[in-house]
Amino acid sequence: MSVAIVGRPHHRLKMMSRGLVGLAFTRSKIVYPARAACFPLRASFASSVTPLKSSATQGVEDEPSIPPPLKGIRILDLTRILAGPYCTMLLADLGADVIKVEHPKVGDDTRSWLPPFATPDPATLPPVPEGKKDYWNSLPPESAYFLSVNRSKRSITVDLKSPEGKEIIYGLVKTADVVVENYLPGKLSSMGLGYEDLKKHKPDIIYASLTGYGQTGSFRDKAGYDVIIAADAGLMHITGERDRPPVKIGVAMTDLTTGLYVHGAIMAALIGRAQTGQGVHIDASLFESQVASLANIASNYLIAGQEATRHGDAHPSIAPYQTFQAADGRIMIGAGNDSQFTLLCQILGRPELSSSDLYCTNRARVSNRETLIPLLDSLFSKKPIQYWIDQINGRIPAAPIRSIRQTFEEHPQTKDRNVVTSVDHPRAGKIKIVAPAVRYGNGKMKVRGPPPVLGQHTDEVLEEVLGMSRPAIDDLRKKGAIGP
Repeated sequence: MSVAIVGRPHHRLKMMSRGLVGLAFTRSKIVYPARAACFPLRASFASSVTPLKSSATQGVEDEPSIPPPLKGIRILDLTRILAGPYCTMLLADLGADVIKVEHPKVGDDTRSWLPPFATPDPATLPPVPEGKKDYWNSLPPESAYFLSVNRSKRSITVDLKSPEGKEIIYGLVKTADVVVENYLPGKLSSMGLGYEDLKKHKPDIIYASLTGYGQTGSFRDKAGYDVIIAADAGLMHITGERDRPPVKIGVAMTDLTTGLYVHGAIMAALIGRAQTGQGVHIDASLFESQVASLANIASNYLIAGQEATRHGDAHPSIAPYQTFQAADGRIMIGAGNDSQFTLLCQILGRPELSSSDLYCTNRARVSNRETLIPLLDSLFSKKPIQYWIDQINGRIPAAPIRSIRQTFEEHPQTKDRNVVTSVDHPRAGKIKIVAPAVRYGNGKMKVRGPPPVLGQHTDEVLEEVLGMSRPAIDDLRKKGAIGP
């Protein structure tokens, strides 16, 4: 069964109950046949995933209300490190068959970014696949970094520089819907694996490139890690205390933001292809993603010519909107409007502050923050954090400053919303990972499997997708075109 699109102004879509797995598109005599769903959820694979539920959610329906919308879509993933793998993991979460192509010897860079790493109990691990014991034992431990952004993918190892390796990629592209890569501009083209090269093998391929600065411009050839772009595109300039040097934020948000942008762009391109039958080259950069994410800070400069400065944990345009010192630690308060500030003053036992000309409006409070903040600090310091949280009782945005441990182990919402799930990894044992962030109706999309071992699925993919025989695969391995 397929998705049929007929007519010009209006398109009629017939969706399979299990999701969009094929497309029959009739326009200008172009017909794209439906393809059977790929990467089926085997029973053994499904049983490797266990949601961690609290007593509050026991018995509550947690199945998503729609089937995985990308089931049947195949993604050829040539990315490594964070932005690209994060993007393709989000697509895998939605049901796509993501085939991660890695270097035969070292794989994704983040496989060697350790410690920390998983430390399993050998007695709990499943049997090593036949013929792989020595190879698996030679691999480094499974790094926590790699495990964080590669769930539900298949890993194959291919030497992209070898003629045989390129032929493998060409064959996979013919079966794929999307290629995602994060090489320097022009690198893959020089190897015969650029967009124009792969389009010859699959005319409607969607080809997404993630780079530091984009495919064009005077900076196109410059490498750009997250922290480099954060420094080069304004983020570090606004991060840190007013009287201290700039600092990077605690997680690679430029990478993550770019991954989110490209994830959305790929979804849009798939819809666009369903309407036109055409693929596209998506050109995304960390630089432009970072600039776009400056949001109101960028607008302050573009509209009013206002240069941003560092404000620590405070907000340049809202007060009070920062942390305060309670008796036993710091508490974050966000009184974003006048009514919230009035309520805050009542809770603090100083209701007259909200009617003072110095503090009665947000504009006045921002202008007079130098006197307001020390005053509020002195009031908060009289009681512990939990006292203030109880008094506020959700009526004003407020929270303690939680550690990572406290976020996962103590926060009720982490348990109530099934924020953590567990998977059985063939080398790392049972590991906990962060579950997908979004619920679809009654529940989240299911994590279909653990992050893969390096090259775990090479033989499987070559056999099932490309129809290669065992002798042909052995010959590729002898030539070094694929990994052990």
